[in-house]
Amino acid sequence: MREPVGFPGPLAAWQDGRVDGVRPGGRRSYWLREALADDPGEPCPPLAGGTEADVLVLGGGFTGMWTAYFVTEREPEARVVVLEQDICGGGPSGRNGGFVTSWWDELPDLVSAHGDAGALAVCRAGDDTVRSIGEWCARHGVDAWFTPAGYLAVASSPAQEGAWLQSTADAARLGVAGAWTPLTADEVHARCASPAFGGGAFSPGGAIVQPARLARGLRRVLLERGVRIYEGTPVRRFRAGPPAEAETPGGIVRSPRAVIATGAWTGGWPAFRRSLVTFTSYIVLTAPAPERLAEIGWTAGEGIADVRFSLHYFRTTPDGRIAFGGGGGRVADAAAVGPRFTEDAESADRAAAGLRRLFPNFDSVPIEDAWGGPIDVSPTHRPFFGTLPSGNAHYGLGYTGNGVGPCHLGGRILSALTLGIEDDTTALPFVRPEPRRFPPEPIRTIGAHVAREALVRADAAADAGRSLGRAMGFAASLPRRFGYPIGPEP
Repeated sequence: MREPVGFPGPLAAWQDGRVDGVRPGGRRSYWLREALADDPGEPCPPLAGGTEADVLVLGGGFTGMWTAYFVTEREPEARVVVLEQDICGGGPSGRNGGFVTSWWDELPDLVSAHGDAGALAVCRAGDDTVRSIGEWCARHGVDAWFTPAGYLAVASSPAQEGAWLQSTADAARLGVAGAWTPLTADEVHARCASPAFGGGAFSPGGAIVQPARLARGLRRVLLERGVRIYEGTPVRRFRAGPPAEAETPGGIVRSPRAVIATGAWTGGWPAFRRSLVTFTSYIVLTAPAPERLAEIGWTAGEGIADVRFSLHYFRTTPDGRIAFGGGGGRVADAAAVGPRFTEDAESADRAAAGLRRLFPNFDSVPIEDAWGGPIDVSPTHRPFFGTLPSGNAHYGLGYTGNGVGPCHLGGRILSALTLGIEDDTTALPFVRPEPRRFPPEPIRTIGAHVAREALVRADAAADAGRSLGRAMGFAASLPRRFGYPIGPEP
């Protein structure tokens, strides 16, 4: 395994490219800076010398830390070691949009893949995770701004109207209509009166958090439980064994059991290269303007996303900012995570343009920050969990931009797999799934570029009220033509 390159630290130099005068990529996300300023936490120096553990966790993001937490719940005496190349929460866990949601909006694809019972089990597990994170924050005194105001999907152009109808119909057919309910345009505007919004759908089982506060709070609780965390400790080579061995610049960790929780970076590992494609996702953050939020009635704290193929996702903060993100960023090589991921001004600029289009009453409000990085996209558009052939090393990957809630569920799954426990989480259909892979190179990367460009153009055409040409429409439908649940139906 190659030594990974971490996210830029607070002293990294600015690069060319600005979004409303803000250059993305030159410092840590606003979330992480705010969380560290509130509580920098106990130091966790790099590993110096060899050590042994009962469970070795690679990665100090949400998946790795939740796994360590649930291992200590189930076996309090277990010696758990977490290795993190940067600081805990320094990667995607500290820079995402902070949406804590289930999969009700993906119900048709879930039913197609796993049947009614499997789809319901997945969505109900997701809802339980949202509740559990809120309860966990209250129990451990973690102020992660947990706001259980629900999740709202909206049409931001006429072409998107009704995109949720199959999923809401499936919810009604399965007897859970209240979990995912269609809304009229008036009902949407009662929650957030953007002039671009039409109808939509609502799930009461959604929440938003300050993700870096959640990550750093989780880190604190792990340290209190005796988990050994080594930050600034990249893994240069990993051997599953058994025993598993992780070679770092300061020494080797040996353990009979291991968990791989390295997210988008795992896309560079040969064993997972065809299981993941790595895209960028970017967020822009406005200055505080609570009076502008009051003008449009967006005061309850719902997390909102439109239903574009390269969706926009947006939420508010306690001091009245909008954090506005955009998917469909660049395709890049996960084997070399660097400036192409973290300094992508083009993707940040598209997010800023989306913010200005959907919220014109924020036109005069400055954008004060912009940041982004990689997301690991799976062939199913959902995470998958399994075990390497060695039998002692387990993995959870492919969150596809929806990780805050699923990583908590992933921690439960991986702790059970690690400890040899079979329960309701290990029975979920994305645990030990039948292999689903992307095509080999160079088809994988070329196809991802073509599909990404087509989907971005399709969304831009819809936003402008234009029709998409036949050739580009065909290209946008290619993922679904090949069995991947991304983009329009052929």
